[in-house]
Amino acid sequence: MKDIILKAENISKQYRLGQVGTGTLSHDLNRWWHQVRGKENPYLKIGDTNDRSTKGESDYVWALQDINFEVERGEVLGIIGKNGAGKSTLLKILSRVTAPTTGTIKFGGRVASLLEVGTGFNGEMTGRENIYLNGAILGMTKKEIASKIDEIIDFSGCERYIDTPVKRYSSGMTVRLAFAVAAFLEPEILIIDEVLAVGDAEFQKKAIGKMQDISRSGGRTVLFVSHNMAAVQSLCTRGIVLENGRIVFDGVIEEAINRYMLLDETDESYPKTFDKDSSVFGNSIVRLNSVDIISTLKENFFTIKEKLNIRIDFSTFKDIENFNLAINFKSFTDDVIIFSQITPVKFSEKGGYVSELVIPENFLNSKMYTIDLHFVCNNTSLLTINNVVNFEMVDFRDGINYYGVWAGYVRPNLKFDFDRKLNN
Repeated sequence: MKDIILKAENISKQYRLGQVGTGTLSHDLNRWWHQVRGKENPYLKIGDTNDRSTKGESDYVWALQDINFEVERGEVLGIIGKNGAGKSTLLKILSRVTAPTTGTIKFGGRVASLLEVGTGFNGEMTGRENIYLNGAILGMTKKEIASKIDEIIDFSGCERYIDTPVKRYSSGMTVRLAFAVAAFLEPEILIIDEVLAVGDAEFQKKAIGKMQDISRSGGRTVLFVSHNMAAVQSLCTRGIVLENGRIVFDGVIEEAINRYMLLDETDESYPKTFDKDSSVFGNSIVRLNSVDIISTLKENFFTIKEKLNIRIDFSTFKDIENFNLAINFKSFTDDVIIFSQITPVKFSEKGGYVSELVIPENFLNSKMYTIDLHFVCNNTSLLTINNVVNFEMVDFRDGINYYGVWAGYVRPNLKFDFDRKLNN
């Protein structure tokens, strides 16, 4: 039996654009008239999809539509998506900051949330006083809070300023203290928005380690929203991808991140070919014409057992001495997996060129990759293009997609020689 601690059923949230409130008096009267007759709110049938890039036709927009998911006790769930996808709206509903337009949420424990810098803190009160205030909001006694207060202060790193009003804290200090309060006062469900990005690298590392500890050893549940895919991957076991207010994927975190990375891909034949506007991907010295990933399959992925040919077509408009082309293969967390470059050309006449790089079979792991290109002259950059093309490697075994997870980004077939050692 699953131990479900949070269940969201048919959650939708509608907003009216441009004004505060539900709309005009006539709209409110219309809602009331339908309600007293036992009929559905008429404005639930109208409204545009949550797409921030389009103008839309209605004054109403659905920030979220038909959201359904369950979270097990002790699970760490990552909620990812582009800006405006509905992530923060969902967390505000889960934190009871705002109510859903339709749907219900069932909780199996106390909820603590970090949604914005300073949320839940009184700026006129000291850090110490705010710790007691937040603990009381979470339903803890003064004695329970006092038993944890030294750990909270030590973890936050704000001991010197703990008796200073919070309004004098920097945003980073405020987040440090707020996270320490939420983590150490032991809520069953901890909800964290992008606020950790405000903290420095040292604190982010501590915070992620603490969230891992409380989920694994404490059995507490964490809902985590971030655009830092490295943090999401290291912390979460499962991911939900939101797009235009709807869940488009719910599953293993690595597959969720791969799906998130593909949200901007509009070409369904997908990223085997690059062909961009030369005015953007070039200058008066060099221009990238195209990038092709050539393989034996005609699919939107490549298998780990096939050789890939990366074909780069470019033009130079001036004679260039000591010309060089470098290519980075990166992970979705921006880690460089492979760095390669063509042998520097002592003198290159202007004109069109094609460079080809071969990635051997059984080398890249079954993950998502992206490519950066660097055109260089005498160690000076002429043109850099990041994320030129994305591609995915897939592990096929006997014609079946294998969903097991292997560590690392490269998995070459290394030959191991060993001899049996005979005991005398």
